[in-house]
Amino acid sequence: MPSPAPYRTLKRPPPGGVPRVRSHRIFGQLAFVVLVMLAIGVGALAGLIFVYSSNLPQVSELFDYRPDVMTQVYADDGTIIGSFALQRRVMVTYNQIPPVLRNAIISVEDRHFYSHFGIDVLRIVRSAIVDVVEWRYYEGASTLTQQLSRTLFLTPQKSFRRKIREALLAIQIERHFTKDQIFTMYCNIIPWGAGSFGVAAAAERYFGKHLNQLTLPEAALLAGLPRNASYYSPLRYPRRAILRRDEVLAAMLNNGKINAEEYRKALTAPLGLHVQKWNEEKAPYFIDYVRQFLLDKYGAQEVNTGGLRVYTTLDPRLQEIALRTLRAGLRADDKRRGWRGPEKNILKHLIYSADGTPETLETYSDPDWGSPILPGSRINGLVMRVTDDYAVVRFEDLRAHLAPADFAWTKAATPASVFLPGDVDLFHITSITGDRVHATLDQYPSVQGAILVLDNKTGEIKAMVGGYEYARSQFNRAVEAERQVGSSFKPYVYSEALLEGWRPFDRILDEPVSYGNWSPHDYDDKYEGSITLLRALAESRNVPAVRLLSRIGIDRVIRLCRQFGITSRLVPNLPLALGASSLTLIEHTSAYTTFPDDGLHIEPRPILRVADDYGRVMDDFPPQVSEVLPGGVDRVMISMLREVVNSGTAVHARSLAAQYPVAGKTGTTNDFTDAWFIGFSPSTTCGVWVGFDDHHPLGKGEEGSHVALPIWMDFMSQALKSEPVQNFPDSPILTSPDQVKQILASAGSTGGLPQSSPLAQNVPGNSVPIAAPPVTPVSAATPPHNQP
Repeated sequence: MPSPAPYRTLKRPPPGGVPRVRSHRIFGQLAFVVLVMLAIGVGALAGLIFVYSSNLPQVSELFDYRPDVMTQVYADDGTIIGSFALQRRVMVTYNQIPPVLRNAIISVEDRHFYSHFGIDVLRIVRSAIVDVVEWRYYEGASTLTQQLSRTLFLTPQKSFRRKIREALLAIQIERHFTKDQIFTMYCNIIPWGAGSFGVAAAAERYFGKHLNQLTLPEAALLAGLPRNASYYSPLRYPRRAILRRDEVLAAMLNNGKINAEEYRKALTAPLGLHVQKWNEEKAPYFIDYVRQFLLDKYGAQEVNTGGLRVYTTLDPRLQEIALRTLRAGLRADDKRRGWRGPEKNILKHLIYSADGTPETLETYSDPDWGSPILPGSRINGLVMRVTDDYAVVRFEDLRAHLAPADFAWTKAATPASVFLPGDVDLFHITSITGDRVHATLDQYPSVQGAILVLDNKTGEIKAMVGGYEYARSQFNRAVEAERQVGSSFKPYVYSEALLEGWRPFDRILDEPVSYGNWSPHDYDDKYEGSITLLRALAESRNVPAVRLLSRIGIDRVIRLCRQFGITSRLVPNLPLALGASSLTLIEHTSAYTTFPDDGLHIEPRPILRVADDYGRVMDDFPPQVSEVLPGGVDRVMISMLREVVNSGTAVHARSLAAQYPVAGKTGTTNDFTDAWFIGFSPSTTCGVWVGFDDHHPLGKGEEGSHVALPIWMDFMSQALKSEPVQNFPDSPILTSPDQVKQILASAGSTGGLPQSSPLAQNVPGNSVPIAAPPVTPVSAATPPHNQP
């Protein structure tokens, strides 16, 4: 039997041998796992990138991208007077962005902007570490390019998917555009709060400045807004805005963009806001008129989003004078009709606060008190107490004592006759000393009016006010209201008479006459017998005007009116001579510019030119000129209208005429429902209308010479101050027929008819009685007579 095999002697492994082999194995396994996980991560990331990039917007679309840009309206001196927009945006180029603003934005929003490729990897890592370690959201890591891609192509909703798409889009944008182009797009497109889009619009909104006028603190304030324009709004949260501004200044200091001295000085600067209200237009009626013109020509899309630059004819100085004088005239006219009483009484008709309790004399706060109370303003006040000698009125924390002299226009003898505790009335603040106010009682006019100012040589609209206050009524009475014009129509009749060969010293009968069932009357029911045409027009006699129209022919006058630019319907009957047809103020005033323009009519125009948002002119609007009257006839008409001011119904303006040659015509309709004055100097024509929107009478004696003429005089006396005195060439005040011959001879004309015409052979000075012609149908609705 074989012997068993001996046991093998096993060698003891060397110390550490087994662990080394095992550690290699573990390391290899870990490496394998890491590589697998990395591959999975890379694959997943590649898959995510593939998925999220498969339907990304095409960045190439940015080459043709055109953001909504607001249309801006400029006055004739280049100042902005209005704008139209869905988004309030002003586009600028890179070179128009000042270095101080560029440095501020880049320092606080993306300090590595000029070195990264669309995403800032270091900033992302740092932000992620801080978020994880401190378990809070520390800061965003979006670059300017990412913010731009988000605004243009994505939603603001926070999600992992959006962040990846945002980064991918940013990289694509960086591939297609230069850094300067990206920065410019950012500054033009990002919202900056308070309804402004783009930094240029923000500068105008908050500071009323162009970008190149910004100071360091102002630039820093704007640069801090894109992070959260609502939270850091200087309008709502000024303290937050200052803190954010200071953060921007610190970032600029750390980046070496400003020095320590500039930093310290900027920290002490106040906000310095000069807020511009987008809807606070300086000439709202005119702006509406321009807007409608643009809408008709270019359409709403182009007007509201196309960034048009509209250069208008408006003169801001004349516009301000027109507004001020019209309001003063309407207030004066309204007060002649007396005190209408308080707007409300909070003790009789309770007003409740937000918590449901009724307001008291101590707790009531009027909406007018939300704005600074300044001398010259007209605001509501609350009557607190009434004594025998005065009434105590509160304006927030200010007090006024109104004595009888402060409400004398009401013709009330004592304060108790006018005031009761709890009354809310309108007052005119004349001065403020400490907490004491001096004020006078006022009231909003119920009467309305309009004023229009035209440049005679160009037809440019220099001022337009369509009502007492745009906020209360947007109806533009200067262009939309058709009102009977009264005797201000007569110059068209007399112009046609001169064309037919009549002369100012020819005579006509001012005696009763009937045309069927209608008999015209003079406003004073007196008759002067045989009078010259010159006197008949100056005194605005009605019967001679009707007699003249019946002789020269209604159709002829209507045709002439069309040449004057009048487009409204003219009723072809004899009361037409008395202004029974209705015209708008703009066409009536424009027609009168024919006289000082030597017989030429130029269509009224509000716009000089329109350019696109790059400044390229799209349309010019040159004057549209037509010949209406021969020079000689026109100059004679000016002389006749000067006599209206010299001795006629506008004689109150004679003192003004002594300084500046002026002419014009009053107009008052039957029952005093409309008051007019349209007059001109050699350079400017101004038309004024006053009346009630519902056509009820202004009151007995409220004629054009009493209501509209003072407004016209007030305007012209201020408007002409800055101009050299001009004269009417060859249009003197007429005193003899020889002057008429000289005027016509100097113009190389004897009038509208040849000398062989029977009318042209009328001997000046001889009476030319006119019998009543055959009956002309007269509408029963036509006023039987008219006022001067």
